[in-house]
Amino acid sequence: MPDKSALITGAARGIGLATAKRFLADGYRIALLDIDGETLARAVAAIDAPERTLTLTCDVAFADQVEAAVTQVKARFGSLDALVNNAGTAVFKPALETTLAEFQRTLDVNLTGPFLMTKACVPLMRSGASIVNITSISGLRGSAMRVAYGTSKAALAHMTKQFALELSVRGIRVNAVAPGPVDTAMAKTVHTAAIRADYHDAIPLGRYGLEEELAEAIFFLSSERASYITGQILAVDGGFDAIGIGLPTFRKEQGGG
Repeated sequence: MPDKSALITGAARGIGLATAKRFLADGYRIALLDIDGETLARAVAAIDAPERTLTLTCDVAFADQVEAAVTQVKARFGSLDALVNNAGTAVFKPALETTLAEFQRTLDVNLTGPFLMTKACVPLMRSGASIVNITSISGLRGSAMRVAYGTSKAALAHMTKQFALELSVRGIRVNAVAPGPVDTAMAKTVHTAAIRADYHDAIPLGRYGLEEELAEAIFFLSSERASYITGQILAVDGGFDAIGIGLPTFRKEQGGG
């Protein structure tokens, strides 16, 4: 197949890096972008595909940095077939303890970042291209300690629909993936045993997702197999968003533990 190109933000680790590897496995050329240049450089070196990778250090909250990064993508690849807006940040505090600066920074990265990146990348995209935003289950339902994070992700989900409408005239699809709990390095650090037990009681499939499972969903929405899907928010969460109360009791009654 002709060379296809994708830009993935927040690609130094976790879901972003797993997604980059999934695209590479299908023959794409990949621009990997992250604010953490050192970690990104190590990740790209480990991939060891210099002819098909471009490393970009960038804070997506700043328009000048976004424009400079996309200029490098254009110079290297010429065009883009896919954009994955994965870069994000989070503050886990009670709402009344969250500072204005923390709230604003979270919105700047999680909402303004995808806005800036989309505007910069669309001129490089042709009909048939795709954009996937990474939202969160925290943007679909209220979650404790996430007033900034959840609000930013809810707004990103709506912005996904706005861009899906307007970019449809260019033949560009825009969707979002809303991860539930995923077994990333960050989750292993901040999720206590008690939090993990809470999630077990709320997830029908009874476990955290894997980075590679999220990458598969992102890649599908970016691919031609999803050619009639746009404006959608796909929860990849083990059923977390689908249920109400009663799961722990039901498990006990059915002998599922």
